[in-house]
Amino acid sequence: MVKFIELYNFALLILFATCYLYQAVYVVVGLFQKERKRPENPKQHRFAVLISARNERAVIGGLLDSIRAQHYPAELVDMYVIADNCTDDTAEIAEAHGARVFRRFNQVKVGKGYALDYAFGLIAKEKGLRYYDGYMIFDADNVLDRNYIAEMNKTFSMGYPVVTSYRNSKNYDSSWVSASYALWFLRESRFLNGARMKLGTSCAISGTGFLVSSETIEKDGGWRYSLLTEDIEFSTDHIIRGDKIGYCSTAVLYDEQPVTLQASWNQRMRWTKGFYQVFWNYGKGLINGCVKHHSFQCYDMLMTLAPGNLLTLASLILNTFFMILGAATSQSIMIAAACDGMVGCLINVYISLLFFGVITLITERKQIHCPLHKRILYLFAFPVFIFTYIPMTVAALVKDVTWKPVSHTIIRSVDQICEQGSKKA
Repeated sequence: MVKFIELYNFALLILFATCYLYQAVYVVVGLFQKERKRPENPKQHRFAVLISARNERAVIGGLLDSIRAQHYPAELVDMYVIADNCTDDTAEIAEAHGARVFRRFNQVKVGKGYALDYAFGLIAKEKGLRYYDGYMIFDADNVLDRNYIAEMNKTFSMGYPVVTSYRNSKNYDSSWVSASYALWFLRESRFLNGARMKLGTSCAISGTGFLVSSETIEKDGGWRYSLLTEDIEFSTDHIIRGDKIGYCSTAVLYDEQPVTLQASWNQRMRWTKGFYQVFWNYGKGLINGCVKHHSFQCYDMLMTLAPGNLLTLASLILNTFFMILGAATSQSIMIAAACDGMVGCLINVYISLLFFGVITLITERKQIHCPLHKRILYLFAFPVFIFTYIPMTVAALVKDVTWKPVSHTIIRSVDQICEQGSKKA
């Protein structure tokens, strides 16, 4: 039995390494390969900005102001806010900041996906979807670098039907939870989407800060993605269909992250459940893409959905079982072998995550607005933050999870974010 336990844990380690070894290549590409050239003086496209907002009176004005302050012709950018089931004055504040507001009240179809589809339907009736060349989608708590739209326009001009951007944080320094979120998204920008873009494979959108061509929206018949993680659903569907999602490293967006573990738990439970939903609905298409069409981008997306947490969970569950069995049969050697396997699994994962954290912290240090001592302290908490996904993978399997709004209260302009970082660094 001891030999079986050792072989089982070794097999899991090999399987895990085999699945994700390619991401080590991404690190090398992200560090050393040059970015693809973009047109210097591209056509200036007409864009609509869509923002789904539910009771976001505290932050909606900051985002709209950052859009109005863009170094891009104002006559080519229209702002739309979907005041979705609001019970405050979000709509009035948005209008005061220059946005066209669609008021939506629907307690059955709840969530960002439904709100976006509602807006696209109204725009299609009023102007036609092709009136705009593309649609930029943001969350109400975001603020944009002044060159955001101009930089996105350059990448969009390369012919990508969808373009995502660099996701930074408004509040890296708030807590170890917000810092862990921020570090994950910075790593995703540089060493996942950044590397994918350099290699010519498809990137993936990540909730907010992305651009979709009007042609794509028209072909899709609006926004037909309404699972708990509509961004992952959108990415997965289009990757299966062979579309390539581009990435713009110079279009910087600042996003507010949850500060407490409780708020983070609620949000990430939705994400975890949403990942299950996407895998259930699109997993077969991804697997077919891998097997029949030898599509690397389908494989990459499949690894995003699974099986990292599940493999870690399998190690913990089986080794716990062997420990209990060893205790019940008074076989201390079995307990020791299972304990070694469990601890070894956690240590290997911790070291891997810490490595990605260190690389990201070093390479993206100019983008991290936080005192140095907090950066270092929060770095070691980053793998612990990721470990909290393990119980979520179990809970999300059996728990009914619904979309719930996340409270946003941090009001900072881009200048304030950067100034805060420079003063505390």
